Amino acid sequence: MLLDNLKNNVKIKCESEYGQLCRVVMCPPTFLQIKDIINDVQKHYYKKNIDIEKALGQFNELFDFMKRKGIEIDLLPSDSSLPEQVFTRDIGAVINNSFIKSNMSTSVRCGEERILKEWLDNMKIPHNTLDSENIEGGDIIIDHKDLWVGIGNRTSPNAVQILENQFPSHHIHPINITDPYLHLDCIFNVIAPNIALVLPKAIESKNLQFLSTKYKLIDVSEEEHFHMGINVLSIGNREILSLPQNTKVNEKMRESGLQVYEIDISEIIKSGGSFRCITLPLNRED
Repeated sequence: MLLDNLKNNVKIKCESEYGQLCRVVMCPPTFLQIKDIINDVQKHYYKKNIDIEKALGQFNELFDFMKRKGIEIDLLPSDSSLPEQVFTRDIGAVINNSFIKSNMSTSVRCGEERILKEWLDNMKIPHNTLDSENIEGGDIIIDHKDLWVGIGNRTSPNAVQILENQFPSHHIHPINITDPYLHLDCIFNVIAPNIALVLPKAIESKNLQFLSTKYKLIDVSEEEHFHMGINVLSIGNREILSLPQNTKVNEKMRESGLQVYEIDISEIIKSGGSFRCITLPLNRED
């Protein structure tokens, strides 16, 4: 697999959530719209819905910033029948040198995997799925040999066993997700070596205790959690992309020695995802 990637000049490698981000898959919010309400954030913004022109402008500002940082960006084609397509993180995940294509669990998002598969095939990037089990990339957080997997409405419990079989050298840690929370990366996110953001009330006490032995946990308030305060993106070198509106968590990250770049994508988060959700890393260098 690795030889194929090198031969086709597309290297896939992700061993953590905080290595230097080199290449990423994104999709512009050309048709972003709240159609079928699938999370609490969408419920809040449903009547007002999305200003697509504003969302596109914010996306382009983020795109330009990432390009200036030297990050290579591959854009998937937008499809008018897929209103959630901007959230590319959910449709796949790179674990070490393997690309796992997701099986989406909600009808409004089914079809996004097809476009991703066509792109992967065109780029000659090997990939596989976890049989017929539902799994979404927002529920997968990798930190070298530790693989944290959210189990809930979007990712099936059986996915854990399949991941254990496919990645026997990893420690797979399931974390239960209950309503109203959507994906693991909305309640827990590893952002730097030994540092993670967390919404404590959303995680079972035994899991929270275990996480505290692995990381310095930065608590995020309910208010900033609602505004996607946990769903930040590490681009490497302890640099983080975050919303300017989440002032408290931004200050806590800075106090922990992280460089925080504030970029406004507040129109995009109305559909329930932020920086991590709209980026699917292909290559990070630790």
